[in-house]
Amino acid sequence: MKRILVSPLSWGLGHATRDLPIIRYLLERGHHVTVAAEGRALALLKREAPQCDFVELKDYPPAYSSSRFYVPHFLAMAPAMLKAIAAEEENVAQLLKDRRFDLIISDNRFNVRSADIPSFIISHQVRFMTPPGLGVFEWITERFNYHYLRRFDRVIVPDTADPVQNLSGRLSHDLRLMPPEKIHYAGVLSSVSRMSVPQDLDLFISISGPEPPRMQLEQLILDHIGEVRADRIVITLGKPEVKEQRELDARTTVYGFLDRAGQQEMMNRARMVVCRSGYTTVMELAELGKKALFMPTPGQTEQEYLGRYYSERGFFHTVSQYKLDLPRDLEKAERMSGVPFASHTRANVERLYEDLLGPALKG
Repeated sequence: MKRILVSPLSWGLGHATRDLPIIRYLLERGHHVTVAAEGRALALLKREAPQCDFVELKDYPPAYSSSRFYVPHFLAMAPAMLKAIAAEEENVAQLLKDRRFDLIISDNRFNVRSADIPSFIISHQVRFMTPPGLGVFEWITERFNYHYLRRFDRVIVPDTADPVQNLSGRLSHDLRLMPPEKIHYAGVLSSVSRMSVPQDLDLFISISGPEPPRMQLEQLILDHIGEVRADRIVITLGKPEVKEQRELDARTTVYGFLDRAGQQEMMNRARMVVCRSGYTTVMELAELGKKALFMPTPGQTEQEYLGRYYSERGFFHTVSQYKLDLPRDLEKAERMSGVPFASHTRANVERLYEDLLGPALKG
């Protein structure tokens, strides 16, 4: 039995959920897994993988802001991020002094590593994307990431290596600084899987993100859902504090919040999904082979870039929530292909173990 440290960033739940299939596979192989995280990411993994040990490990503040002021915000946040990353190094050093590990898997945490232990980092953002018209500043974000990522043994990118048929675009392809041999493209890593359930929902709408855009989107959807042609609709409002379930009308059910199991079931049952364009959500849609209408969270440049990227390639239709015409945009989304290649997380995780993690543990 080997002892493995897994540490996801807590910016939302995406990092924790894509680590779940890796954690579960490591447990299946008889390894001992310790999870170091904080906040909702830590709470989710405690619930989904209770066999692990858990340690609270503080991470750092998000670097995104409104697209108009992205670059000055990124630069303004740099001192706080650097301070938090330095503190992380000290905290990890103490953790490694207190406990022995044979392998470290960080998910976007720059200093969860050791020069003495095989250390890998999972990231689909080898470079941060800047808003349209500010591409000249991409080299700043790419160099910032490269400074930290290069110190890991390998960078595990949850995407295909294909330069055209991929999900992350320029986030982790066409790189200028990172040597190709440093990147390990692992394929889609998703915690959702296909279920044997009927596709009896015409539409599943998942509203999420920070306030106030989340509330604005909720109001837009509820105001215009009656204009949509559909026999069966489910809406989740993305509010963990609201446990209600109500019937909006004879065909529409509204949930205040759905947990991971509920989200997985509804995505499996739906013919069309309406949601944000976060990368973890995209991997879930790829795993299930679903079509979707994307509305990026305003100001989150990664989501806005991915939305444009998928629309340009005909994968998914994307629209700003401030320009949403629900009936019109659903018709456009229906004409898109979805992800044009199959994704199989279980096979990807097995291959990741055989090619990278297993040999590191034996070494």
